[in-house]
Amino acid sequence: MINTSYIKPNNVVYQPTEKKVDSGVTLSSASQPLSSSSVYPSKAASIYNDKNLIHTSWLYVNDLHGKMTKMERIVNMTREFENTPSTKIWKFFSGTTDDKISKFKVAPGDIFIGANPKNNLVASNFIKWCKFDAVTPGNHEFDVPNAENLSNLLKNTDTRILAANILVKEGSPLQGRFEKSTIIERNGEKYGLIGISPSDMMQRVKLNDSMADIDVANVDSTIKIVQEEVKRLEEKGINKIVLLSHSGLSNDKKIARETKGIDIIFSAHTHDLLEGITENKNLLYSKNGEPVIITQAGKNGECIGVLNVDFNSSGIISRAQNNIISTSLYNRPLHIKDSVEQIIGKPEIVGQVGKAVPLPKKILIEDNPHGNLIADAMRSELNTDIAILNAGNIRGCFTPGINVDSRLLGDISPFEDKMMVLNLSEKQIVDAIKIGLEKSFNSKSNKPGILLVSGMRYKCNKKGELLSAEYIDKNNVSHPIDIKNPSSEKKYTVAADDFFATGGDNYLPTNPNPDFVVKTFDLDKNKLACDYIKKLKQPFDVVYDDRLEIVD
Repeated sequence: MINTSYIKPNNVVYQPTEKKVDSGVTLSSASQPLSSSSVYPSKAASIYNDKNLIHTSWLYVNDLHGKMTKMERIVNMTREFENTPSTKIWKFFSGTTDDKISKFKVAPGDIFIGANPKNNLVASNFIKWCKFDAVTPGNHEFDVPNAENLSNLLKNTDTRILAANILVKEGSPLQGRFEKSTIIERNGEKYGLIGISPSDMMQRVKLNDSMADIDVANVDSTIKIVQEEVKRLEEKGINKIVLLSHSGLSNDKKIARETKGIDIIFSAHTHDLLEGITENKNLLYSKNGEPVIITQAGKNGECIGVLNVDFNSSGIISRAQNNIISTSLYNRPLHIKDSVEQIIGKPEIVGQVGKAVPLPKKILIEDNPHGNLIADAMRSELNTDIAILNAGNIRGCFTPGINVDSRLLGDISPFEDKMMVLNLSEKQIVDAIKIGLEKSFNSKSNKPGILLVSGMRYKCNKKGELLSAEYIDKNNVSHPIDIKNPSSEKKYTVAADDFFATGGDNYLPTNPNPDFVVKTFDLDKNKLACDYIKKLKQPFDVVYDDRLEIVD
């Protein structure tokens, strides 16, 4: 869907109509794909086609999380964005000529995900295929476990990598790979682009060699760094400044209000879908009262955005229109699909889906049959009593009637964490479940996510309180667990990944070498899922089975 929004008069922000309105912003929408010649309701769009206005159009992508089929569609969209005159697509540009419209493509992070080198090479090539003007590394870029490999992948993008708030250790292969900012000139105008990575990076990524080579400034220090970089750009005569931020929406609002000189923030990390332009939501004002627009296009490549902006000669936004476009409207170009398969190989078909429930809307705090099937595979293939899986591992779903192949499983569970068999006490398991519930139900982001299980059932409320739990043995016999006084002596074998086992997201105490690890496997949960699905009666169903009950 294409959603459009024109800013109305408020301080220095103007709507292309002669009538002044006090209510802020109105929204309108059209249901055409990017290539259609949509008709927009404003009848006075030409009023602000002032010869002095500087016309720009920005395509943005965020939090793609390695979704390769989405990448293929987005390559198609970027090519159309480049090659189709904007005056034929957007009524916003009525009255001007296409050679006066400067186009940009940006990606504020989390294009990569997981440790699979082939998948990350696809993500690196995707950035190159799209010819992004600049990208910012999010937390998942640092899933790449080796600093030299990450450096090479970033170099392969042929793109400016912006991260003003990352400090790289002396002698690291990543040294010199990140720029604080860059200047791009289009149609005789100069634009400053700054990038920042997430301040909570260390909490979001498993410790590895890449992570050991960097440090990321906290939010307050990041704001100071951004303001210093804005000042440096302004001293060079740049008055149109854009921030690529993988800091999350609430932090980006803070940055918008507490700095001056930034015009646009392309946001990421919190997976918000910001349609149109709404005052106090994604239209804010800087310390000196100038407008700042924040955009974000959701997650997992479901949508991209196109932000059309007119600046006046002082570099202040005069008009803007924010459009969200579904990637499902676009095909996967055969030559790009072939290029992807040259890297990852032909996917192996392992089964077929019969019935399948939709993916939960709040995936981090709901029971999830798609994730439960992965947990069942972990428990079955590693022959353990229980399996535990962080809900945040699941980034996709099974669709009714489709063939399931290894590539789809990589989309559903993209993290290439090594599998382990753990020997955990009843108390360790119960405490981990409680931590997941309490943190996830009581945070705005619902992070880190509740724990999905196999070989167990549990009940909780929406306050994040565990109400009951039981172990279900392999004969399907239930064994109640005293959640108020769980045993420290009674032990269970547990299938889990090394992120969970070593204290990732703090379900368990942080320890790179925990003494409860029985065995480590050089394979990930997707390999287990492939083997497990092959053994199921086909077609198989993905449905609720009441293993997790959430009550008010």
